Amino acid sequence: MLKFKVSAASSVGCVRSNNEDMLLVGDSVLRTGELDAELTTAPDNRFIIALADGMGGHNSGEVASNDVLTNLQFFYNDLPQGLQTGDFNEKIYEWLASINNIIDAKGRGDDRYRDMGTTLVAIAYYEGEFYWMNCGDSRYYCLHGGKLHQVSTDHSLNNLLGKREHSNVITNCIGGGCKTSYIDLVRCTPDIVSGDTLLLCSDGLTDMVSDDTIERMLAEGCDASALCRVAEDAGGFDNVTAIVITVV
Repeated sequence: MLKFKVSAASSVGCVRSNNEDMLLVGDSVLRTGELDAELTTAPDNRFIIALADGMGGHNSGEVASNDVLTNLQFFYNDLPQGLQTGDFNEKIYEWLASINNIIDAKGRGDDRYRDMGTTLVAIAYYEGEFYWMNCGDSRYYCLHGGKLHQVSTDHSLNNLLGKREHSNVITNCIGGGCKTSYIDLVRCTPDIVSGDTLLLCSDGLTDMVSDDTIERMLAEGCDASALCRVAEDAGGFDNVTAIVITVV
């Protein structure tokens, strides 16, 4: 049985007036602040750790990230028992279609929410299996043997063009007027190894802090709040959210 020691933090940054990022750790949803948790992988247990980076004008990004994570929390807890990998994947794809309809319908009914959207990156544990999922350009990293690598792929214009640097133009999200939303969903049970450190983060971190710095800080055992502070010290141009998971 593995144990996840989780350190999570989210900050408005130094420039924005409101925080459109949001995070979910087990049964706890957080907009701004810090939380710590321990989650265990009992065979019949389930939990999900996720991050959403909202977008779409004043306040509506907040609404999108909140709607997606609160909906995901209830959906995940209500999944039936005994799903095989194919069935689990199908349920997640069904959820994506449903939440896209919810977000788009809110925009059609109120101009304040028109074209609002959000990214989503998550790690899920379900009855003995691990999965990671990604929609947008928030990132999932793994520190293994002291070396950091990005596991998820950015759904962004620069990535399509083969450029390494981050782009503010994303090609896939939940809502946001995106008519062809998709989600990368990968069973990763063999890749979750005791001693590794996992990181979920918004681009408010990776735009401000290099992968080399993140690698060094995680190797030194930093928590999520320390990563957010470094992003703020570098300018904090965007909201910044980090979830650091130590696998023990």
